[in-house]
Amino acid sequence: MILLNTALAQDVHFSQFFSAPLILNPAFTGKFDGNLRVISNYKNQWQNIEKAFATATVSADFQVLKNKISPLDSWGVGVLALTDKSANGTVSFNYAAISTSFHKAMDEDGRSHLSLGFQGTYANFIINTSKLEFEDQLTIRGFTNITSEVFTSDMINKKYADINAGFLYSANFLNDTYFYLGISGHHLNRPRIKFTGADYLLNTKINFQAGGIIPISPISVLHLSGLHSNQAKAGETIVGGIWERILDNDYSFFLGGWSRVNDAIIPYLGFTKNGFNLGITYDVNISSLRTASSLRGGIELSLGYNFTDGVKKVKCPKF
Repeated sequence: MILLNTALAQDVHFSQFFSAPLILNPAFTGKFDGNLRVISNYKNQWQNIEKAFATATVSADFQVLKNKISPLDSWGVGVLALTDKSANGTVSFNYAAISTSFHKAMDEDGRSHLSLGFQGTYANFIINTSKLEFEDQLTIRGFTNITSEVFTSDMINKKYADINAGFLYSANFLNDTYFYLGISGHHLNRPRIKFTGADYLLNTKINFQAGGIIPISPISVLHLSGLHSNQAKAGETIVGGIWERILDNDYSFFLGGWSRVNDAIIPYLGFTKNGFNLGITYDVNISSLRTASSLRGGIELSLGYNFTDGVKKVKCPKF
């Protein structure tokens, strides 16, 4: 405690970043084959360290003005809600976001697209003082006294607006090989966060993402993806992929994993059935924190449903 003078932290992040497209990059809004996409994510990280972080999201996005713009182009609109609780619920972070993205065809066949997306966010940061304990509460029976600390709403409840944006390039080749490259910036307006004893501008976060779909056979597909994220002096790099086994037209099985460099190994198991997508990962912590975590990083679940009429078929990131 005496030596500690600086603390570094980063935004909410998911191991299944590929299953949280509206968090990853606003340019992914509406970038899917279907009429409506709904996705929910849940992560419980380092659950054996007093419920360190528990995060849940839900998002929905769809395409608009389909009859007003070129059939090779598309315009997506989406909404996102997130709640994150840390330190066993002592700190709560919640936000709601609206995003939009336009996907412009770069060739006459619509095999490649350049996408530009924007996202506006309204956030609420709350400290639950009922879960805090202070020196003047301590008695021989524990923390049983009433604290003399006084809190005002401005000290423990902060609201702010945020702006995110991103670019995405994607291309589909004749042999059905597909790839995408993207970059996104978050907290571009650098909102001010101010508490008692703390006053700072939220640092901008930059995400670089890439991925691809490589058919191996009529019933076997390889999905690759990677992410590099940096915010102030905190960053992470995740690389990996999954193998898809197509069992019939409506059902697939996925198996693979990712590595968060110098931090965790992340095995993955997934299924799709009639538009439903289920993904399960478990972070196996291999960093120096493993002494406390006992190699257990946390479980993460993603559940999505893609409403489609089965007519339009385009290659796009598969979430």
